[in-house]
Amino acid sequence: MEVQPKQPSIKGPADMFTGDVWFDVLAKGEEPSRLRVNAVHFAPGARTAWHTHAAGQTLHVTEGVGLVQSRGGDVVVMKPGDTVYTPPGEWHWHGAAPDHFMTHLAMWEAVGEGQGPETTWGEHISAEEYGTR
Repeated sequence: MEVQPKQPSIKGPADMFTGDVWFDVLAKGEEPSRLRVNAVHFAPGARTAWHTHAAGQTLHVTEGVGLVQSRGGDVVVMKPGDTVYTPPGEWHWHGAAPDHFMTHLAMWEAVGEGQGPETTWGEHISAEEYGTR
């Protein structure tokens, strides 16, 4: 057993997020584990850019109200206790509702060497896209 002390929160980089986003790394996927888990804290209106994950991603909302959308699909409201799975290669975004904070656990797997990036980032969600729900 290994107890890992809490590390400082990390500010979400502007090339991946719109608005104020902070995350806490809970599991780093160090070999032999491939599991990565972050607790991600979104201020109202904050959100990711479009992105995909090579091995898919699972989100579990722990507090607040969030939004998630797959490219071409409807915007879906997420509330505490909701779990959302996006399969490998599916373009999606997620973040807080305009008038609520939201925290979720983001869980995904690291990919092996030579298998490409585990996450591919795309364009930001415009205010117009975000506002149409």
